[in-house]
Amino acid sequence: MKITVTDLHKKRLDNQTIVMLTSYDYPTAIIEDLCGIDIQLVGDSVGTNVLGYSDVSEVTIDDMRHHLRAVSRGVKNSFILCDMPYKSFQSTEDALSTARQFMEDGADGIKIEGEGNVLEIIRHLTKGGTIPVCGHIGYKPQFDGPRARVQGKDSERAIKLCEAALALENAGAFMIVLELIPEKLAREITNLLQIPTIGIGAGRYCSGQVQVVNDILGLSNRTFRHAKEYASARGLYEQAVSSYAREVRNKAFPTQNNIAHIPDSSFSAVDTWLKNRSTFHDL
Repeated sequence: MKITVTDLHKKRLDNQTIVMLTSYDYPTAIIEDLCGIDIQLVGDSVGTNVLGYSDVSEVTIDDMRHHLRAVSRGVKNSFILCDMPYKSFQSTEDALSTARQFMEDGADGIKIEGEGNVLEIIRHLTKGGTIPVCGHIGYKPQFDGPRARVQGKDSERAIKLCEAALALENAGAFMIVLELIPEKLAREITNLLQIPTIGIGAGRYCSGQVQVVNDILGLSNRTFRHAKEYASARGLYEQAVSSYAREVRNKAFPTQNNIAHIPDSSFSAVDTWLKNRSTFHDL
């Protein structure tokens, strides 16, 4: 059964941890859905993890729509959340246009980075319950650059993050991602709010957790402190591809088990045609 905003809020009230994971393509979406992931995030991290961009700010609306549609084809149960890419919400009109496209492409909600600068946009998008919006505070990759830094270690910034979270909730956000925030501060922000918080590098006391799927599969070029490598898929890929290349070069693949056969009765006609063609050309 498709997970809704109401289901996510109920999980928070029932003290059930929400599981969120990035998803960028159809086969990954199917696997995450089968594994019971509550929220599949089509994140703008697709830029650096899949598309080879140097920074998430390079990701376009078309990039997001392409990957969102692929994910939506593979999902039956997960809530699909889609990132609003850089410069796609510079005005309420731009934000609404982009969000509507994402919802048409299969998103159940959108995520938008920012603090005070996005409050009017969130009010506009959520007016009348039209578009569910998830906020995102702390380290904001679109605006803070690729060098990640923990936010809220000093009292002034910590208080501003608390105020930002409350303002986002009041503006209509149904959930907030807390990225790279000290655990104690993330716990207090979570306790302040009536909506779920999802942590990434924000400790153990958020309503849920999110990670980049490439990081937990061991496909990334580095291991981040806030992540855990649950598999070494990169090594498995390299082993499989190397074995394939070696067997093709050594003519060990394909084998008898990998080929199709034509019945002798059918091939006899082909053989006759080939011989006649050869005779014709000899003349």
